[in-house]
Amino acid sequence: MAVKGPFKVAFGDMFPLGAFAKGGVEAVRDFDASTKENFVQARDKDTGELVWAVEVVDGDPESKGTFKVKLTGPVQPILPEAPAGFPFVPVEFEGLAVTPYVNSGTGRLAYSLKASAVLPANFKGGRSAKDNGAAAKDAA
Repeated sequence: MAVKGPFKVAFGDMFPLGAFAKGGVEAVRDFDASTKENFVQARDKDTGELVWAVEVVDGDPESKGTFKVKLTGPVQPILPEAPAGFPFVPVEFEGLAVTPYVNSGTGRLAYSLKASAVLPANFKGGRSAKDNGAAAKDAA
């Protein structure tokens, strides 16, 4: 049995200490269709929706650097407002999926992240209210 496609993962499992958006949401370039003079935005292979990306900092202090989470949708997603005096925006991702791949440059295992929506963070142990509700139901 082969596993195909991305793995669905709960936000709180991927980011137990939260996630923080750095910068804004940007359109992802379709490298096959774009030219130097003409930018063409990428579309999702499965849904045909436009692809956007947001740079994210993991709340885990042992995490290194930043990475991008791709979002799909017909219009550019809007990030929530950053708290006053805070340089990053606490966020959560809905419909989060992980796609593992081998980095051709390093030969190492890597992964890409894709989500259906970006939402304001709800800090309850690093898990969204939706995740906590499901866990409470399972425990009952």
